[in-house]
Amino acid sequence: MSSPIRPRFTLLLVAASAVSSLFPCPALTAGAAELELATPDEFFSLLVNEPGHWAPVMRKIRKTWQPGYAPMLIDVFHFAREPEVAGFTISALEEGTRRSFGNDMDAWYEWLWAQPYRPHPDYAEFMHRLYRNLDPRFAAYFANDRAATIRLDEVRWGGVLQDGIPPLRRPKMISAAEADYLGDDNVVFGIAINDDIRAYPKRILAWHEMFTDVVGGIPLAGVYCTLCGTAILYETTYEGVEHEVGTSGFLYRSNKLMYDRATQSLWSTLWGRPVIGPLVGKGIQLRGRAIVTTTWAEWRRRHPQTLVLSKDTGHNRDYSEGAAYREYFSTDRLMFNVPKLDRRLKNKDEVLTLVLGGDEAEPLAIAAELLAKEPVHHDRIGDLEIVVLTDASGANRVYSTGGVRFSEWDQDRRVVDAAGDAWTLDEDRLLAEDGRVCHRLPAQRAFWFGWFAAYPETRLVD
Repeated sequence: MSSPIRPRFTLLLVAASAVSSLFPCPALTAGAAELELATPDEFFSLLVNEPGHWAPVMRKIRKTWQPGYAPMLIDVFHFAREPEVAGFTISALEEGTRRSFGNDMDAWYEWLWAQPYRPHPDYAEFMHRLYRNLDPRFAAYFANDRAATIRLDEVRWGGVLQDGIPPLRRPKMISAAEADYLGDDNVVFGIAINDDIRAYPKRILAWHEMFTDVVGGIPLAGVYCTLCGTAILYETTYEGVEHEVGTSGFLYRSNKLMYDRATQSLWSTLWGRPVIGPLVGKGIQLRGRAIVTTTWAEWRRRHPQTLVLSKDTGHNRDYSEGAAYREYFSTDRLMFNVPKLDRRLKNKDEVLTLVLGGDEAEPLAIAAELLAKEPVHHDRIGDLEIVVLTDASGANRVYSTGGVRFSEWDQDRRVVDAAGDAWTLDEDRLLAEDGRVCHRLPAQRAFWFGWFAAYPETRLVD
């Protein structure tokens, strides 16, 4: 999520300066009870107090070592401005854990996430006090009384403020004829709801990572996580409540966390539900909608009446094809590591992904390379039989089949089943001449590492 505009490490240095100037300096006394756990204030003092105050805190951390100190020390290391403090965090980590990873923070994270989750009792308060000084709006994200369904030590700051990568809200749309800035091979994310046809070019969304809009009369959020390569479309109204979501500035397993304005709860993009905050445990699950990753030429050919996102977004960005995240997309390296990788595919190999039926359903990932070779691919999720139809642009569309087997597709609109009956492909369904219908299912492309990090139990077809 690190902003393409300002390098992440520049932001970290600016943030560290903010921490130094804004944190209150807690008073430390030599008579403090040395057998009590080190407090958030004492960890903060390593960032803000003068060197003379560090020694008693350092002794206390060493003397009362417990596993919950590890993530707090890692955070202190990230923001430490003084070499003595940075050096202490590493030596304390190595002494307490008996591991020797030095300054390799990725190694420390991987070790940490492999351990049982035993946080300091005030770890959430520590995060609250730390991050509110980077952005006051972060204050509501973390607190001891906020419920969480994920490990807090896996939540990482992405280097930007709340909505620092600005979502496009009700963005300006133009006709296909007016979209002369797009090349035929440019990637677009296409949606069609109630005859409202839209295209959102990747070259623009890579700078914004989210749009909120009303399409076909339905309030929606389209979320494009550049780090994990996933564009997902959600209805934002659940049981009559519309959730206005934005970019939190934080990540979970290299996937962006959204927030909602009303409660400042944090939401998983890939799961479509709250994971930290007042909305946790309320049974909220946003409904996914179908979205297709295709080329501008193919989308325009299928839908000449489409609207398309205008470059007039109100923001000054280089919206040329491939300008954002060029280096990240060109390698297999990660910007933020994850607990575990699966080497059956390369990290950024693309897969078509879907999960239906809630937490108990089987997540499915199908290699995009395989689907390109099999324009008609049958599979199933639990008892649900599906077909994936892939056109010449590489775009994948998934439909439930109800047991119908399809044998031919012209990669345009005509599909033929095993009985020889012809069906017509639309964005929302397959329609047989006798009126039978196979409905479209929500699915999306993703980088393999990102999908596996969110769904390690996924079934891979490659």
